Amino acid sequence: MPEEEAFSADVEKHLEAPMPWIGMYVAAASLICTLAMAADTFHGLRSKKHWFRSKYFTLNATSLTLLAVSMKLPVDLTTRMYAFTDRLAKVSSLALMSTAMANFMTCLGTMDEREMVMNVTALAILVVTVVVNVCVQIIQVREFLGGRKMFAEEIAAAFFMLVSLVMVVSSAVMVPTTKRYLETKYYEMLKLATDEQIIVESEEQSFTFDKLRLMIQKYWVMAETSSPQFVIARSPTCTVSGVVSLLTALVLVQAEIRMVMVEKTIDKSASKYGWSIKWIVLAQTIGVAVGAIAPAFRCYTAIKFRWSEKGGKSFTDEFKVDAYWTQRLVEWKESSLPLQIRNRKWRRVLHKTKGLILSFLVGVQILIVVCCKGVRFVTFIITSPIFSCCYGIDKLKHTLTSSPSRVHGISELETRTEIDFSRYVLLLEGEAELPQKIQTSICGEVDQLIRRGKKQQPKNLLSLLHKVGNFGGLKEVDRNQVPSLHSQEPPKCWSLPLVTLTSIAIALPNIPKKKINWLIQSVDEGLFYVKLIEKNLDKKGKLVNSRNGADVIWVGVELYRKWQGKDLHETSLKYKNSKETLQELSNNAEKTLLDFNRDGKDFLMENPQNWPVKVIAANSMYRVCQRLLIAYQSDYLRADEGLFDQLSNMIANIMAACLTNLMAVIIMKCHHKSIKEKEKFVRQAALLLGETEEILETLRQHRATRQDPAETEFIEKWCNLMKRKV
Repeated sequence: MPEEEAFSADVEKHLEAPMPWIGMYVAAASLICTLAMAADTFHGLRSKKHWFRSKYFTLNATSLTLLAVSMKLPVDLTTRMYAFTDRLAKVSSLALMSTAMANFMTCLGTMDEREMVMNVTALAILVVTVVVNVCVQIIQVREFLGGRKMFAEEIAAAFFMLVSLVMVVSSAVMVPTTKRYLETKYYEMLKLATDEQIIVESEEQSFTFDKLRLMIQKYWVMAETSSPQFVIARSPTCTVSGVVSLLTALVLVQAEIRMVMVEKTIDKSASKYGWSIKWIVLAQTIGVAVGAIAPAFRCYTAIKFRWSEKGGKSFTDEFKVDAYWTQRLVEWKESSLPLQIRNRKWRRVLHKTKGLILSFLVGVQILIVVCCKGVRFVTFIITSPIFSCCYGIDKLKHTLTSSPSRVHGISELETRTEIDFSRYVLLLEGEAELPQKIQTSICGEVDQLIRRGKKQQPKNLLSLLHKVGNFGGLKEVDRNQVPSLHSQEPPKCWSLPLVTLTSIAIALPNIPKKKINWLIQSVDEGLFYVKLIEKNLDKKGKLVNSRNGADVIWVGVELYRKWQGKDLHETSLKYKNSKETLQELSNNAEKTLLDFNRDGKDFLMENPQNWPVKVIAANSMYRVCQRLLIAYQSDYLRADEGLFDQLSNMIANIMAACLTNLMAVIIMKCHHKSIKEKEKFVRQAALLLGETEEILETLRQHRATRQDPAETEFIEKWCNLMKRKV
């Protein structure tokens, strides 16, 4: 027996040896959650969106796994954890869980119904498991602990964790109905805004920079206020979640202060986790502190929103539960059974049972919402004096402030009063009107995005566009017809002739390196917008292969100064004049085309849209070089550096013709119908407007933006337009 006991003790000792490292694993998981919450907090503060959307720390398999690892200590029933630091670690784990749920509550708005049900169910299983383990340990061990260290804090933390779970579940029940309602409302408002846009487009010279800015602000207000995350953030459940998060943080702080006062230390552990306990406490304490910021700000924003309401609400309206809170449960109650049961009697029994259960859940949901509104009302009453003081101070500052700031030549006061965006604010049924200050803040985000875009304006591209004349270069390049080496021609895109002409310009002899580098940088900046235009306008995908060909060739030209493996710099040194260079480039392209015609037996290759990208690029090079050689023989083109300048003008003309579609792309991004990505596309439109303000002004001076958009979408239509004008 002694030998068996010694053997068992030895085995147990070896099994307990890695426990401190397991504790460090728990601390690492907690730290990762902390960093994700910190990233969301930083993003919210930086963007001045004090409802803090969940972008990095969301409810998914990864975050649930990390939280499950972080809950190792509360669910550990076999390890003796009686010392102060051990008990504190359990409290900090429960507090972290509660704080985490408060943080990713708004991310429910980004999920579809099936995904949300799965994730919320998994979260509920995890939380209930933790609470059950905590309760078992408290009940079974309490009579053996005379001091009962931190039992009160542990019970409070477990209770707040359950409350947080109830808030998440209650919000999840509400989300599908609100999303459907807001989507319907958004589509109707989008249709109205589009009809208004058509009227504006019918007016000549209607789209100035300021009108585009106001248009983007209009769509931004629609996108922001209909965001499901924003809707959840201003809901009473989210307000209570913020209050609970603050109370949880206070419980943890109180426990740590009490431990320091009683034990005079924070490192007193008697468990097998050893020295890792203090790191767990540290990581989770930081997590709770950082994680409490976003829920607290959401709570503040919701209360501020309530305080700013015009006229106030009656007591009955304050506690009224709108239909969208229970609509999904009612739909489940009234729907048919998902099971195929032939016996009518049993179908009636099951349907009635389901109805009773869901009726009970509807009552619970109503009770939860009423309680949440009660907490929000009490919080509002308590904080009203503070908001009154802040409002008075702001009003005094506004009175004493000198002239209002100006953004893009428009004063802040003018920005606020030039147009009323309240009709574009999308609210739920029963919600009060959005305060004017919040509307102004939302509109101000567009100006911030435009300013950010202005800092990224393409300077080299602007200098290239100054070479634009009357688009004669585009007309001259297309004037001479060159016999095709194939029976069919691939569709023409904007980017391929730009890349081809730039490649030719680089290969010309006796050109200063500085001019070549300038041209490459200018075209590279312009191709970013050209590709964007082609991607948005080529809805049927007919130009995909041509666009890919241009992209592949440009990588070699821009990075290595090579066209399909041929060194363009060596070509410029090898030949004495421009004519020889053009002939060499044409011969290389012709060889590629002839090899393709000889070897291409696949019937798919009969369609030019299926050609390899290298063949499409070679076809473009051959035809452009032949056109230039014909023009060269007719003395239209000059030699060497003179030809380089002419090619630069041609590139500028093609680039400018393509960029006339920028305005249409900006409008298209605002009209995007994807609910999930509407904010992203409107944001892109604002940035694009800032980046291209000077480009649009340059094109406007050349009267290039006054063409019919249907005639300027593609290069072939532009060439036809030029021919008609001749």
